[in-house]
Amino acid sequence: MWRRVQVVAMQEVYHSNSILKKYIAQPILGITLVILLSVTGCGTPPTTTDPGMPSSPSNGAVSPEPQQPQSVAMANVTIYEADPQCQELLPQTVSVPSDRPIEAAVGQVIQNAGTVDFNIVGYRVTVDNTTGVATVDLRADPNSQRQFVSLSSCERFSLFGSLERTLTENPQWQIETVEFTERGEPLDI
Repeated sequence: MWRRVQVVAMQEVYHSNSILKKYIAQPILGITLVILLSVTGCGTPPTTTDPGMPSSPSNGAVSPEPQQPQSVAMANVTIYEADPQCQELLPQTVSVPSDRPIEAAVGQVIQNAGTVDFNIVGYRVTVDNTTGVATVDLRADPNSQRQFVSLSSCERFSLFGSLERTLTENPQWQIETVEFTERGEPLDI
């Protein structure tokens, strides 16, 4: 009799364990999995590219070790911004990477001169060292509500005046004249 009571008791324990597994452990495991997937995501992270920088390969390869940020030599340059009344351009000293100071300075000016309904999504700067002419090729966002021709005189002064003064007033770049183009076509400013 003792053996029969022991077997029945063991069957009840086994039965109650299977109930625990079925109704508690499995749902908890499922909920935990859902939470982990929603927190970590299961897609690939979005990528962005800087218009002045080359894009990285998109083969999905991941380096096995996290790379330590390399120290980048910085240079101080003067950029110019329009005052709130659009009467004059005010100098401001900023630090930019010394390997691409002109592109970085132009990027800072463009960022500071942006408006809510007009965006510049890309730019390229070329400098002819023999003539001292810099050409800034701008790319307006085709989805912007406005384009270059619709900029007010203050917005034009803020963008083009700041770019021109920034490029010509940094003597180390030896730029005398600045030309503006949009996708290679001269901009009428």
